[in-house]
Amino acid sequence: MAGIAAYGAYVPRYRLGVDTAGWNSRVERAVANFDEDSVTMAVAAGIDCLTGRDRNDIDGIIFASTTAPYAEKQCAAIVAAALDLRQDIFATDVSNVLRAGTNAIKAALDAVAAGSAGEVLVVVADSRQGSPRGETERASGDGAAAFVISASGVIAESAGSHSITDNMLDMWRSPGDPFVRTWEDRFATEEGIERIVPEAVAGYCQRTSITPADAARVALYAPDYRRHGRLARQAGFTEEQVQASMFGAVGNTGAAFVPMLLVGALEHASPDELLLAVSYGDGSDVLGFRTTAAISTAQRPAMGLSGWVEAKQTLGNYETYAKWRDVWTLDDASRRPAPASPSVSALWREGDKNVRLYGARCRVCGYVQYPAQRVCVECRAVDQGEPVRLSDIPGELFTYSMDYIAGAVDTPLVVAVVDFEGGGRVLCMMTDRELDEVRVGMPVEMSFRKLRVVNGIHNYYWKAIPRRTPAPVVAV
Repeated sequence: MAGIAAYGAYVPRYRLGVDTAGWNSRVERAVANFDEDSVTMAVAAGIDCLTGRDRNDIDGIIFASTTAPYAEKQCAAIVAAALDLRQDIFATDVSNVLRAGTNAIKAALDAVAAGSAGEVLVVVADSRQGSPRGETERASGDGAAAFVISASGVIAESAGSHSITDNMLDMWRSPGDPFVRTWEDRFATEEGIERIVPEAVAGYCQRTSITPADAARVALYAPDYRRHGRLARQAGFTEEQVQASMFGAVGNTGAAFVPMLLVGALEHASPDELLLAVSYGDGSDVLGFRTTAAISTAQRPAMGLSGWVEAKQTLGNYETYAKWRDVWTLDDASRRPAPASPSVSALWREGDKNVRLYGARCRVCGYVQYPAQRVCVECRAVDQGEPVRLSDIPGELFTYSMDYIAGAVDTPLVVAVVDFEGGGRVLCMMTDRELDEVRVGMPVEMSFRKLRVVNGIHNYYWKAIPRRTPAPVVAV
């Protein structure tokens, strides 16, 4: 039986919250850093999901988002390379609709059930933008979720599905639009989500011969906190059944919202529980999953949704976030020459080094060096290096410098030298850092980030970030 064999999530470190000057709201939401987008967050969720698993077992990858960085370029291929997956896999993108996440999970389930793939990795990420300080911006959030869909080692078996497709123009964004557009609220609510979602849930219950009361946990879509509770009641669910919505902590993460709630449900699920994932967007998908005994002993993700939510840092002011999103430009932007366009051929030629982050381990002496060289600098052996992936190996800050005149968005630019556990050293930028925490010897990890966008080319590389761990519980 096809189902979920592993899960993971990602939530950016930074939040807009009550202590953020200029935010003027008590609502907290997660915000991607200036060098993050849906691709980089999908990679982070994928790493979390693949903890302890053999990446060579993955036969396909599906990337889902409404905010893909490319209009014509497969983002699943970028994510697959950054995750160091095999090349002989199928890859596809699902986009342009809020239920892209559940669309992708359903497609993966069908592929595994049909036998065309043994394991499929589904990664869902979104970073939707609303107008500054508007209702959509306050309710939204950035984040990602990932699942391994398989027919073996399943922790939650597929328990049927039901879908409705309905042409509803309540929220949309056309090419060139920086912000999500919405129609009149009452129409969008009464004729849209509050009509379609209960109908989809009723259709699923009829198809699978259950009642809403049979569901242990429900990952339910809603545009905001107020309508989340009302929609749950209209669909026949009690407050105890509905998975906590993340409103007030992370926000509505678009296509990733329901998948992230499903991750949260799996984190706390027990064997033989029925979990429902109910999405919305030009219709609705209802996906059912029955947890198995394996969920009690399965490998947990490195962080999981709860870990990422707790490991956070509040932005000091709204102006910083506005610069990250180009709501206004830097004052000194006109005084600097435009960056040179990256060489596409060089990006392709150096993919193993820059995207997969391969170093080389000497077969003779075991010394690890980055980038890979023909001659081992330790024992001088020639052509004895074997590839070693450094992206998921913990590291430590050996030394660093701070550049205040580099013209970086995140001034000062922190340039770091990282030593990896087991050997290897890399020179890279450091991001997601607060200046008072940067110190020699601090634990760090690598994060796939965007260097810049020039001529429509998104140039990705790995940066060091402070190693994130859940915030400690303070005894009261």
